[in-house]
Amino acid sequence: MNSDAISAMKNWVSSVIVKYNFCPFARKEVENNTIHYELSDALTIEDAVLAMIESCIALDSHPERETTLLIFNNGFHDFDAFLDLVDLANALLAAQGYEGKYQIANFHPDYVFADSDENDPANYTNRAPYPTLHLIREDSMAQALATYDDSEQIPENNIRLARRKGEAFWQQLLSSCKSH
Repeated sequence: MNSDAISAMKNWVSSVIVKYNFCPFARKEVENNTIHYELSDALTIEDAVLAMIESCIALDSHPERETTLLIFNNGFHDFDAFLDLVDLANALLAAQGYEGKYQIANFHPDYVFADSDENDPANYTNRAPYPTLHLIREDSMAQALATYDDSEQIPENNIRLARRKGEAFWQQLLSSCKSH
């Protein structure tokens, strides 16, 4: 196991996601130690989606885990190939009966939103040290959103913050996550 990848992702969650409040629900999970970090050496989409289903099964078996970050430390460096993985993962999630139970958020070092410029700092709201599928419990997300005022503003607030800080700031911060 490559503990460096898990360490980098934990650094990213703390120093980006929690510190800059990209996900206002993450701090609680970090403090409660309910985020599971899972490494996958998968290099093919088939192996990666099987790892994702195994992570869903593990979430079923471990109610104390609120969420799982499935980290691909060796594969899916190409963003377009990663998007193919995301599409198939979502399809398989539904086919395996997990739609409505879990949802997938995704992060990648070269993440670019559709119809966005690759140098737009807003892309850093979804950039992480490693390609990652984030498995989220739908019930927990619904409960969190129900208690959060103005939840639909979260993405816009993140975009504004990312652009205000600028691309160089986020590049440096993302790079530092891997070096600590």
